[in-house]
Amino acid sequence: MARYTGPKVRVSRRLGINIFENEKGRKALERRPFPPGAHGRTRRRNAGSEYLAQLQEKQKAKYIYGVLEKQFRKTYDEANRLQGPTGENLLRLLEMRLDNVVYRAGWASTRPQARQFVNHGLILVNGKRLDIASARVRRGDVVSLAAKASKMIVIQHNIDVLDRTVVGWLEVGEGGKSVTVRDLPQREHIDVAVREQLIVELYSK
Repeated sequence: MARYTGPKVRVSRRLGINIFENEKGRKALERRPFPPGAHGRTRRRNAGSEYLAQLQEKQKAKYIYGVLEKQFRKTYDEANRLQGPTGENLLRLLEMRLDNVVYRAGWASTRPQARQFVNHGLILVNGKRLDIASARVRRGDVVSLAAKASKMIVIQHNIDVLDRTVVGWLEVGEGGKSVTVRDLPQREHIDVAVREQLIVELYSK
């Protein structure tokens, strides 16, 4: 499975947010809340350019959801064919990835961890094992933990400790061990720090 394997803290500092939601990234931004490099603190080339702002928003969305360029562009093209605002459609399609649903359900502390759980076959969709992180859920699907996953300490710890509020388009069941996709995610349910309109402007050039 293709995924980003490069330096994570550097990316978070360059984009100004803790992209990978890890403790190292959070501490790094607290210590040095400016871009990496010798001149990160004092100046930034083309800091005010429109293109840079658009590119940064695309990079944020790609890294947050763990999608590489080719797959991201494919998702954008699909969003562009759907009715409604393309930017919102794009975020909606990314939100409906299986690994993101696992993260939203509170079973994983980060999206990369959620992706790992899916790849290891710990997640069921409508009672059947599905190990493709990029698979997209649909309205009415029931996503649940496999029997092995329900007994894993790390998952139970996440359920008990994270106390993450489940988004409005998911409905929790089985004591937190399953979620039902009750509706398509709306923009108000998507709390990622991305200005999707800038992504649309970038791809529209």
